[in-house]
Amino acid sequence: MVARRTKEEALATRHRLLDAAELLFQAQGVSQTTLQQIAQQAGATRGAIYWHFKDKADLFNAMMERVILPLEAAPKSATAGFADDPLAEIEEGMIHALTLMATDPQVRRVFDVATHKVEYTHDMASVQQRHLDARNACVGDFEKALRLAARRGHIKLPLPGNAAAQGLHALISGLIQNWLLDPEAFDLVQTGRRTFRVYLAGLGFARPLPGAAVAAEAETVAA
Repeated sequence: MVARRTKEEALATRHRLLDAAELLFQAQGVSQTTLQQIAQQAGATRGAIYWHFKDKADLFNAMMERVILPLEAAPKSATAGFADDPLAEIEEGMIHALTLMATDPQVRRVFDVATHKVEYTHDMASVQQRHLDARNACVGDFEKALRLAARRGHIKLPLPGNAAAQGLHALISGLIQNWLLDPEAFDLVQTGRRTFRVYLAGLGFARPLPGAAVAAEAETVAA
């Protein structure tokens, strides 16, 4: 029981350190936040940090691993070859990710830190590599899904598959980053769904807009 309590206390300390890092990274930026500040914010010692983490980059990556960020959850089911509609699978995953961003403060905070508050210095090389790996994996899965859907629909993509996938990734990532600047500016989920389908239409995939969007378009035409 003593060993279990000690383990639980160590885990609680680790979570406090990660919680403190999230808040300080977002408020001050990663490079401006010291491990000593994180320890003080968490009510722990600097030694406690080195007990749990090798360095700041290790702590940062552990913070990232506590949440599944948009575009890091690769749409594997859409590219496994058995999905009836690969693009619908991607859309469902995208909507789930955007909904998390809009409703989960921790996901929003960590994404903000990962995209706006970190500098890829030499000490943070592993963080940059993680970002690149996640980006490349997501683009790769988008490309597989687009090629599979084009093949099944007998559609010739108007640009190379990788370029189409890069554009789709940039579209979704850009929407999220712009929404973070002013969350009241637009509805992230609905705008994401509509722009996703318009982008696919530009590639030659005929997908109807959602009901609300169709109604809005009809009102615009009538006006």
